[in-house]
Amino acid sequence: MAADKEVVRLSLSLSPELNERLEQLAISGHTTKTEILRKAIALYDVVSEAKTEKKRLGILDQNKRLLTEIVGI
Repeated sequence: MAADKEVVRLSLSLSPELNERLEQLAISGHTTKTEILRKAIALYDVVSEAKTEKKRLGILDQNKRLLTEIVGI
């Protein structure tokens, strides 16, 4: 984040299970819960743009074969 930009604070309510998962992700990724949420928003933005362009989102293996298609986002 640029130092000259104003920071907006949000209040977020999560279930205990979702908060625990968020904490696990932050620990395993050596990062913070805030950074995980920032990346999640960035990923959602990519998905939203792809959907607008009638594209699909998926996970490919190293041979570029579709392993999983992400739907419902």
